[in-house]
Amino acid sequence: MTETAVAREARRSALIFASSMAIVGSAAPISISMGALAGHYLLDADKSLASLPVTGYTVGVAIGALPAAWILRMIGQRSGFMLGTVITALGGAIATLGLFRADFWLFAVGLLVVGLGGAFVQQLRFAAADNAPPEFKAKAISFVLAGGVVTAILGPQIVIFTRELFAPVMFAGSFAAIIGLAAVGAIILAFLRAPSKAAIASADPSGEPARPLLEIIRQPRFAIALLCAVSTYALMSFVMTGAPLAMVGCGFSPDEATLGISWHVMAMFAPSFVTGRLISRFGAETIVAVGIVLLIGCGVVALSGIELWQFWTALILLGLGWNFGFIGATAMVANAYRPSEKGKAQGFHDFVLFSTVAFASLMSGVAYNAYGWDLLNWIIFPFSLICLAGLGWLVAVQRNAAAASRV
Repeated sequence: MTETAVAREARRSALIFASSMAIVGSAAPISISMGALAGHYLLDADKSLASLPVTGYTVGVAIGALPAAWILRMIGQRSGFMLGTVITALGGAIATLGLFRADFWLFAVGLLVVGLGGAFVQQLRFAAADNAPPEFKAKAISFVLAGGVVTAILGPQIVIFTRELFAPVMFAGSFAAIIGLAAVGAIILAFLRAPSKAAIASADPSGEPARPLLEIIRQPRFAIALLCAVSTYALMSFVMTGAPLAMVGCGFSPDEATLGISWHVMAMFAPSFVTGRLISRFGAETIVAVGIVLLIGCGVVALSGIELWQFWTALILLGLGWNFGFIGATAMVANAYRPSEKGKAQGFHDFVLFSTVAFASLMSGVAYNAYGWDLLNWIIFPFSLICLAGLGWLVAVQRNAAAASRV
């Protein structure tokens, strides 16, 4: 294959991955926006556990990260990602059954299984980068995550139109819809082709052997990228999980809370059409820093009042901050390991990432019930400052290394 043909095939694969992200990824906003409210609906006494099903989802993504990376390496991208859609559908079925049986714990298990399927969805961004030439990696990641624009519309709209489909069993229709989303995603993934030898050679021109995992993660670039990815995603999850509870608690309707999440998810993914280009022009570290500043802006707006526009504006800034911070950090990680190291590097990255996100989503409900909406937003500031300090240190290290190499 010529260089042009390799690039064309990389774009084709990225389009399939983006389409799959758009459809199967819609299970995430359904689970996140309705998980805590459905948990609140199912619980009779201790409402502090209301966000536990959302935690179940993120725990599923965390514990599925390493197995998903291993499965994709063993059986290939096409079969591996299609298996992920089967797991997602199974989770949707279990969650729906839990709602029909008014069984809170079965519902939480269902969301955990949806999360296991979500671990495969999270690997889509890495798969797009792995199939792409070096100069197209950041754009491929950004392109795949741009599929979330559809997710931002589709997921919440499914919730609004199906939330009372099986009334008086509230929310069951929304989680049953996950089964259909998974089926459509499997059809899309059936068009995926195995990477050509030319594409593999283009992605791995050195052919160097894999290093030990400890050596990979001790690199300053990998370590700071992981810190920023974890902080950005965990803060987003922490605030977002509590936001629907806070909005309903302040007298707004579940539909208004859902629309707030819709605007948030749109802000998470809409900038992806340009994020890759911005990374190519200004550098991943700069874009991550911009994302963290936007997260700080989210905290400032959220602490300024509890009107609906303040909730929605804060959620939009939260989504924008996540987009720049997470895509930038992912691009940094994708350039910190060799292709022969991708399985263990990606699996470790997502295991640490979503383990932290799971803890954050669990603590969101606990913190909201104990201390209220304000605390959820005050937490943003110390972690954001740590990330900015880490980025500054990394830039200094890279400049010193570049200066030493010229001597």
